Amino acid sequence: MRRKQNKFAYAFERYVSAEPISTAKRIVMIPGCAKSRLEIALCLVFLALLFPGMGLTCGPPSIIREATPEEIRDFFKAKKMRVLTFLGYSAAEYENKASMLEQATQILDQFDPKKTIVNIGATPEGIGAVYEIAQRKGFSTAGIVSTQAKATNVKLSPCVDIVFFVRDATWGGFDPQTKRLSPTSTAMVENSDLIVAIGGGEVARDELTAAKRLGKQIRFIPADMNHQIARERALKKGQPPPTDFRGAAAAMF
Repeated sequence: MRRKQNKFAYAFERYVSAEPISTAKRIVMIPGCAKSRLEIALCLVFLALLFPGMGLTCGPPSIIREATPEEIRDFFKAKKMRVLTFLGYSAAEYENKASMLEQATQILDQFDPKKTIVNIGATPEGIGAVYEIAQRKGFSTAGIVSTQAKATNVKLSPCVDIVFFVRDATWGGFDPQTKRLSPTSTAMVENSDLIVAIGGGEVARDELTAAKRLGKQIRFIPADMNHQIARERALKKGQPPPTDFRGAAAAMF
C-alpha cells in the first residue's frame, strides 16, 4: 500500500509541476491512467477530488482569428465583462517565476471570474504562464498578439480560449519614426480596463505609457527578467553582460 501511495504521490507531483499542456497529455503522464477510457475518466475524477483547485480545462483555443483593433473592441464590448490584462516578460522569462505566479494569483483573487476576462499576449512563455492559473480559477481567457507570431510559428498557450492576431509589421510598442502605438499594442491597451504589469521590457513599457495617457487603471509589480537568458542574449549580440535586470518597464515607476 505504501508503494502505491508513493507511486501516486510521484505521479501527482509530475502533474502539478508540468508546464501548461492539454489535459489529455497530462493524464498520460500518470501511471495507470491511460490504458482505457474508463481509467482516464476515473483518473479525472480522482484528480478533481484530490486537487479541487487544479483546472482540467486547458486545450487548444476555441477561436483563432485575425482581427483589427476595432473588431477586437467590438468583441469585448459584446461580452460586457471587465478585461484584466497582464503584461510582462515573454521569452526573456523571469528570474523568480514562482514569485511572479504568486503575485498574479493574488491579483486574480481580487476579481470575479464570471465578470472578468483575463487577457495576455497569447503565448505560454513568461507572463503567459498566468493563463493556466486563470483557467483553474474559472476565468475566460483571451490573447492579443501580432501576426509576427503566426509568421514565425510561435506556439500559442494551450490555456487561452480566444486568440486575436493583429496585422502588424512589429511585435508591438511605439513606432520609432511616427511615435504612434503599433496596431497590436493599440488593441491591447484600448481594450483593457485594468493593466497589471509584472516586470516587462520595451513593449510593456510602451503599452503602460499609452495606457497612462488614456487614463487607464494600471498596476506595476517589479520583477527581474531571467538573468541567464539576458546574459546569453547579450553574448550572442556581442554586447557586455547586463547588470540591470529590472526591465525597461521599471523605468516608468
